[in-house]
Amino acid sequence: MTATRASGGPVLSRRTLNRTLLARQLLLERVRRPALEVVEHLVGMQAQEPPDPYVGLWTRIEAFDPLELSRSIEERQAVRMGHLRGTLHLITARDALAQYPILADVMARSWRSSPFVKRLVGVDMDAVLTRARELLEARPMTPSEVGAALSPGWPDRDAPSLAYAARFLLPLVQVPPRALWGRTGRPTNTTAEAWLGASMSAEPSIDDLVLRYLAVFGPATVSDIRIWSWLTGLREVVDRLRPRLRTFRDEAGRELFDVEDGLIADEGLPAPIRFLPQYDNVFLSHDDRSRILVDDVTIEELAWKGGVLIDGYLSAAWRIRRDKQAATMTVTLYVPATGEQRAEIEAEGERLLGFVAADAEKREIQLVERSR
Repeated sequence: MTATRASGGPVLSRRTLNRTLLARQLLLERVRRPALEVVEHLVGMQAQEPPDPYVGLWTRIEAFDPLELSRSIEERQAVRMGHLRGTLHLITARDALAQYPILADVMARSWRSSPFVKRLVGVDMDAVLTRARELLEARPMTPSEVGAALSPGWPDRDAPSLAYAARFLLPLVQVPPRALWGRTGRPTNTTAEAWLGASMSAEPSIDDLVLRYLAVFGPATVSDIRIWSWLTGLREVVDRLRPRLRTFRDEAGRELFDVEDGLIADEGLPAPIRFLPQYDNVFLSHDDRSRILVDDVTIEELAWKGGVLIDGYLSAAWRIRRDKQAATMTVTLYVPATGEQRAEIEAEGERLLGFVAADAEKREIQLVERSR
């Protein structure tokens, strides 16, 4: 660890923060742990695309079996629902019930900033949500089905907007076969309470949620926690928790907060090539992303692409194209890579391609340089 003393705590170098993040995110060495345990360790996994959590677990768990996660979803031990930043996440059932009451405000703010809210001005939203809950708890429904079922009560209003109100303002989960490995299915929803047969926590703890974040993403600033969660009022939370936290500074002098027993990794640790799914939380959960992004790369360049960690930093992107029985992975390098790194990228890419496209008769890896 590189740390020098400064007012407010030791200074952690960018590389120390990088290796610490990778270690806590299980990206320095694959682990042998149950998939559900890793999902909970990570405080959920972004899951806008159903395969993404499977890729994220494959890159973190030794000999990961995707059917293990599928079974957890079928058995209602894990769910996909609106969560951090108002986006779909795969989370454990326990976390869904404990955390949704905290994040409901994030979902509501996402609704208020959506174009749909303008189409429902003057509508009694409590009545809409009461009816939507009745419908969705009677049977799981797709958004179009919800909109059509709500329309008779509000015939002069836009049906998709009525459905989106339920999507943002009710604790909805997507039910199988959506998100099962090797299966397809339309997004079909019901409420978390109906699906899990349990009520939301009556005493949700934002303190616990912040401590969970710091344990796997820290040391971090208050702004980092806000970017990860989209929650407000976090300065007061951190100040309340301060007696239970230790503090550091980064090289820019920002105060970093951490759990008392959090691992600080040696900056000299080697970091293997790791392929991440698109929008993995490891590169979406800090205001200052320099601990994970290589210089001269922006998050926008990774839109709808997976990321590749080279020497611990997000330095390349990958996509897979399917054509009949062929699967081609293109890895776009944003920075020069050594011959040894290229060989490791190809080897790891071939393993991932074999995982996600096991049915392809022909699989190919292409490494290309970023065009400027």
